[in-house]
Amino acid sequence: MNSETTHAQIDGPLHGLKIVDLTTVLSGPYTTQILADLGAEVLKIEGPTGDAMRSNGVLRTPGFGHIFLASNRNKKSIQLDLKQEEEKSKLKLLLKDADVFIHNMRLAAIDRLGLSYSTIAAINPRIIYCSITGYGSNGPHGGRPAFDDVIQAASGLVDINSGSGGPSYVKTVIADKVAGLMAANAVLAALHCRSEHGIAQEVEVPMLETMTAFNLVEHMGGLTYPDREEPPGYKRLLEGGRRVIHTRDGALCIMPYGPKQWESILCRLGQQGEFEKLEIGSRADVSRKIGALNDLLEGLGPTMSSQKWQALCDELDIACGKINPLREILDDEHLSAVGLFQTSVHPVVGPVVQVRHPVIYSKTPATLRHPAPSLGEHNDFLPTE
Repeated sequence: MNSETTHAQIDGPLHGLKIVDLTTVLSGPYTTQILADLGAEVLKIEGPTGDAMRSNGVLRTPGFGHIFLASNRNKKSIQLDLKQEEEKSKLKLLLKDADVFIHNMRLAAIDRLGLSYSTIAAINPRIIYCSITGYGSNGPHGGRPAFDDVIQAASGLVDINSGSGGPSYVKTVIADKVAGLMAANAVLAALHCRSEHGIAQEVEVPMLETMTAFNLVEHMGGLTYPDREEPPGYKRLLEGGRRVIHTRDGALCIMPYGPKQWESILCRLGQQGEFEKLEIGSRADVSRKIGALNDLLEGLGPTMSSQKWQALCDELDIACGKINPLREILDDEHLSAVGLFQTSVHPVVGPVVQVRHPVIYSKTPATLRHPAPSLGEHNDFLPTE
C-alpha cells in the first residue's frame, strides 16, 4: 500500500489482490467469497452454462439460486468455454498478472485443459496456485470424484454423528465449507511466504485429509497412543455430554463447565445430595459422569421457564442460550443488534438478505461491495492482448 493511501480508499485488508477463480459448487466458491469479502478482486471464470449452484436451492430468478447469491458476492463473472483454445488464451492473459489461481476440478481434468501448475507458473512465476480436491494427488484414491457426502463418510464424521438410527450425515455442507476455510488460510499463508521470502508455490487442499484432521482434533481419543488400548472419540460428546434442556415453555442449551459450576447450579436447585452421590471432584470426574449430570439437569428443565433458567445461569456465570429455530434466526436479538444480516437490492433478483462477513477489522472492514454477478456480466473486463 502506498504511504499516501488512506483507509477510506481500501476495500478490505486484501485490497489490490487479484484472484482468478475457476471453482464451482461450494468448496472453492466459499474460499473465494471469503477472500472477495476481504477486498480481493475475484474474477470468477464460468463455463457456457455457468456454475452449477446458479440452479440449486431457492430460486426466484433463473440463474440466481440462494446458495450462489451467498457464495459469489463481491466477484466478477467472466464466461469462457475453456475447451476452445481461443477462449483458453484469454484466461491465460488474465493469469499473467494474477496473484492467485484457484480451482476445485479433479486433477486429471485440469491437466486435460492444459492448466496444470507447471503451465501456469511458466506464464506467471509469481502465481500462488491453489487446488481443492477430494483426495489430493497422492494415494490410491487420488483420482476419485468426491462430494461433501462422501467426505463426511470417509472422514469418520458420519460415524461420529451416529444416533439411535445408526450413522448419520451432518445436516450442513460441512466438508465443503471446512475445505474452503482451510483453502483461504492456505492461500493467505502462501501469499505471506511470497511477500516475505519471494517464494511462489502450488498449494493443494485435499478435502479428505482436511476433514479428517478437523474431526480428530477432539476425537482421536485412544488412537493418540500406539497401543490403542482405549477407544477413539471424546466421551463428553459421544456419551450424553450434550443435551437439549426442555424448559416449561421452550428449549435451551445449558452448559455448566467444570465441577464448581455443576455444583453451584445443582445445589441451587435443591440437588446437593444427588450431586454429592456422584463424587465429582475434578474435571476428569465431570467427563466420566457427564451423562448422569445431564440426566439431573434434564429432569429439572420443566420446573422453570426459559427466562428464569437464563436468569439463573447468568447469575451463576454459566453458559446458556436458547435453541434458535432456523426460521427465526434473523430475529435473534444479538445477531440483529450486531447487524449480521444485511439487506441489499440485487439488480436482477431484487431485495436479498445476506450474512455479512463475521470478522471485524478496525481500519479496513470487509464489505458487501457488489452482488453476485450475472453469467458473463464482466466479459468486457478481459484483456485484449
